[in-house]
Amino acid sequence: MAKGFKGPRSQNQMGMMQQLQKLQEQLEIAQAKLAEEVVTASSGGGAVTVSITGDQRCQSVIIDPDLLKDGDVEMLQDLLLTAFNNALEQSRQLAAERLGPLAGGLPF
Repeated sequence: MAKGFKGPRSQNQMGMMQQLQKLQEQLEIAQAKLAEEVVTASSGGGAVTVSITGDQRCQSVIIDPDLLKDGDVEMLQDLLLTAFNNALEQSRQLAAERLGPLAGGLPF
């Protein structure tokens, strides 16, 4: 074949390109829906509650005012870390559930 000559694309290549475009559209829709879903985690028996979206943006942090009366900063920090980490893990699991099936549709 001459240098620079691009022969006709085979049906297989065209089909794969169409499949990839469709998959990209489905992925964008799934990501948009995921951004609207919210997971919530708490720690300290509900003393600290954190809500995070499926695309891992913090929506809210709620701290029971009674927790602040003790003035135990270290405990508050630990409860916040626990609640945030639990919420992030739930968000990651949600993303894997929503986006994982799309990865199964990859043609390679």
